[in-house]
Amino acid sequence: MQCLNFEEAVAKIVEADPRYPFAAYLFIQDVLEYTQKMLGRSVKGQQHVAGKELLEGLRGYSIEKFGPMAVTVLEEWNIRSCEDVGEIVFNLVSHNLASKTETDSRNDFKNGFDFFEAFRKPFLPAASLRSEPQRKSVPVQP
Repeated sequence: MQCLNFEEAVAKIVEADPRYPFAAYLFIQDVLEYTQKMLGRSVKGQQHVAGKELLEGLRGYSIEKFGPMAVTVLEEWNIRSCEDVGEIVFNLVSHNLASKTETDSRNDFKNGFDFFEAFRKPFLPAASLRSEPQRKSVPVQP
């Protein structure tokens, strides 16, 4: 049997599980590489990244790459939560395109962070972040 390259293998994943498009898998692969470099684990043998670490890499890389459009781009790829990232990662694992340890699980991606807080809030004007307008009390003179 011929060994598939990454792109061919991802095409097979998308064919079997069309929830996430091809581009989403390529992006998560980029996030993994970004996270490994961020953590100083790009050296062979020290490459494992835990779920929570990958999510932090996702946050940083997405904002760096797409700025205020990050959530829009991710939503275009059906990545709407940290759990979606976990699904993509474990699809890659199940096709031997990523590895995991015995302690890694999909649960590592549950309740990671809120996408609004991570991707939209940093770009909102300060005034819209206040829950109530702050008004100064000015005494009324009769």
